[in-house]
Amino acid sequence: MKRGLLLFLGIFLAIDIYFYQGIKTIIAPLQPGLRTTIYLVYAVFVIIRLVGLFAYIELRWGFRNRFIKYGVLPTWFMKYIVKLFSGFFLLVDDISRLAKWVLYKVGYLFNYTWADTMAMPRSVVLTKVGMLAASVPIATLGYGIISGAHDYRVRKVRIKLPHLPTSFHGLKIGQLSDIHSGSFFNKKAVSGGIDMLLRERPDVIFFTGDLVNDTADEVKEYIPIFSQIKAPLGVYSTLGNHDYGDYTSWTSLVAKQQNLQDLCKAHELLGWRLLRNEHTILTQGDDKLAIIGVENWGLRFSQYGQLSKAYQGAVDAPVKLLLSHDPSHWDAEVRPKFGDIDVTFAGHTHGFQFGIEIGSFKWSPVQYQYKQWAGLYQEGNQYLYVNRGFGYIGYPGRIGILPELTIMELEKG
Repeated sequence: MKRGLLLFLGIFLAIDIYFYQGIKTIIAPLQPGLRTTIYLVYAVFVIIRLVGLFAYIELRWGFRNRFIKYGVLPTWFMKYIVKLFSGFFLLVDDISRLAKWVLYKVGYLFNYTWADTMAMPRSVVLTKVGMLAASVPIATLGYGIISGAHDYRVRKVRIKLPHLPTSFHGLKIGQLSDIHSGSFFNKKAVSGGIDMLLRERPDVIFFTGDLVNDTADEVKEYIPIFSQIKAPLGVYSTLGNHDYGDYTSWTSLVAKQQNLQDLCKAHELLGWRLLRNEHTILTQGDDKLAIIGVENWGLRFSQYGQLSKAYQGAVDAPVKLLLSHDPSHWDAEVRPKFGDIDVTFAGHTHGFQFGIEIGSFKWSPVQYQYKQWAGLYQEGNQYLYVNRGFGYIGYPGRIGILPELTIMELEKG
């Protein structure tokens, strides 16, 4: 077993043991037989979780079992978050007890009589407060699942492009990203989100990757819903890092390649034009606008994208719109090498599915990994828009950073 895995499991075991100390304090008044039963049940669940984590990491069960990967494992991690939250109060109590212990020892050395009577039991009140505090993350995470997972928001933005052809002035672009159909549990809510997008009547629609979590069959039962996505100038899509099946186990390379072919076929069944390192030209009279689509290219993930290949033949278009799943592509390659790509559409980050957005203020832990992680960014005459994602993965909900449907209007100016 790898040393890193031992350390990882050891940390989780330490959290379980520490939380157990609080349980002992709470149930101390109960009958001995009942206390023993509670201890045994707790121990069994701890063992099951640790064995499950070992199987997921070392034996790669989670890579083969979607239920473990996207159901059981996130639930386990949420339980540890709850334990850490309540453990803060236990830690405060332990620091207090440590201070009393130090005073006791100092008093004993100098024969202070008050020190002999100083007791240092764990505080029942503070322990109960800690256990009660665990309800806060439980309630928050629960609300994020029940309400936040499908609380779709339409975000509208306007961009002025100096070289935009007159006939494309006012072009309304709809964008959705990161559907992750393998995570969904509410078809009615998903359908409602698509209805919201269509009510905005976009002229053209972009999908910027991650149709599934791992395998093409995940989207099968949602094809009737997503095939409703239509626009007068078409629907264009690209692939995200999850679409290649890189995060699951395959019996052979051929099986993995077949899965990617099936996924591409799903885009075709949906009526979407999948752009795999290629471009297409929209025309209105004599005016042209290029839509360029690259496969996934990210600094921290797979780099299947070939922007130079996709760009070939689009150079004469006065305005170029790029679909690229990972926003790190923008600073790494798009801006330094292709200064005439006007707007890049991305997704990928999900805004971490957790954060704060109040007016123009936004914060999420993901910002410490991605410079551009949600909304509109500008450098010179180039723009990047990062969609917060339509679906979710891992944690089956959203807190603060809600699922997004983007409507971008292009203006000449």
